[in-house]
Amino acid sequence: MYDIIVIGGGPAGLAAAVEAKKEGVDNILILERDRELGGILNQCIHNGFGLHTFKEQLTGPEYAGRYIDMAMDLKIPYKLNTMVLDLERKDDDTKIVHAINEEDGYMALEAKAVILTMGCRERTAGAIGIPGFRPAGVFTAGTAQRFINMEGYMTGKEVVILGSGDIGLIMARRMTLEGAHVKCVAEIMPYSNGLTRNIVQCLNDFDIPLKLSHTITFIHGKDRVEAVDITQVDEHLKPIPGTTETVPCDTLLLSVGLIPENEISRGAGVEIDRRTQGPSISELCETNLPGVFAAGNVVHVHDLVDFVSQEAALAGKGAARYVKGHLEEDINFTTVNGDGIGNVVPEKITVANLDDSVNCYMRVRAVSTDTVINCYIGDEKIATKKAQKFVPAEMVNFKIKKSVLEKYGDGELKFVVEPKEA
Repeated sequence: MYDIIVIGGGPAGLAAAVEAKKEGVDNILILERDRELGGILNQCIHNGFGLHTFKEQLTGPEYAGRYIDMAMDLKIPYKLNTMVLDLERKDDDTKIVHAINEEDGYMALEAKAVILTMGCRERTAGAIGIPGFRPAGVFTAGTAQRFINMEGYMTGKEVVILGSGDIGLIMARRMTLEGAHVKCVAEIMPYSNGLTRNIVQCLNDFDIPLKLSHTITFIHGKDRVEAVDITQVDEHLKPIPGTTETVPCDTLLLSVGLIPENEISRGAGVEIDRRTQGPSISELCETNLPGVFAAGNVVHVHDLVDFVSQEAALAGKGAARYVKGHLEEDINFTTVNGDGIGNVVPEKITVANLDDSVNCYMRVRAVSTDTVINCYIGDEKIATKKAQKFVPAEMVNFKIKKSVLEKYGDGELKFVVEPKEA
């Protein structure tokens, strides 16, 4: 039996395993379905990673490499090309991870604790239902990124991108650097869903148009994409008649959202937060199932991998404490998304498990300036988060001191977007 099994060998899984090992748990196993550790970062060859964690700009593979080196130095074992099929809990609270690979065949691996770090997947053309044919040349942005950066295949020459998520913005630049002509990026919302720095560095610097409040209403072409219809939408996101423009292209890239990968979580009985589409977790990333932890993009889609690693380290610490019998289970606070807030993670907090403070990650519902985010317990404001501007694309990290929470004992932490006080 293992003390901890980590499902997923990307940045979250590696950070969780490393932290658990540092906490004194030795019998750890990482299961990774791909051919190498590192996860999605292996195809992210641009820089901008690691500013928070390592205080320098790294490429995706460099950032992953730092954690892979840590795992190797700590002699944490792993299995590659291993697909996890199922997770179950026995009556004695032992967890069984059902997995398969070519070398070992079917395996039923027992563990005292399990950490879920499976990441997320992209929405596809079928998920958003664009009318038209289904010709070659329609890719998710992440698939195109892997083809170009890892497999050496160029996916097209005349490109339209739907959705202004960070992967789409980065691929607009990448395709341009490889000699393609990116006609435009169409975004159905009246604001971009990517980081401001990516708007500037990936679109503005290359004169690539960003069409806000626009969507694709038809795909032309039977064998290969020949053109797409781009139409303006109203405030209800409905196409406006008479605003359609037909744009010739041979490639359509989709950057229309990410979905946490939670089939295994649901099958095991993990409670899923409908707002994040990921597990509902505690301050140390424990789910509703004792001894089952979750972190990273499987919980909620992050904008920075540094935050993924920070959250996963908490999961590793929580799992280690659980294995040692040092994890408190009594919940003191639950978090609530008030006006202007889309979701808050963690959803529950046990104050005794905090070292110094709790980081509450959240996203606002709309772009706002001259506002703050206030946290209330009952009618009393206990903390405020300030920023020049809040945008849905950028996750807000709201830190609350343990000493503040100890004054109140228990209750609800309600986060609200409110105007700045004069």
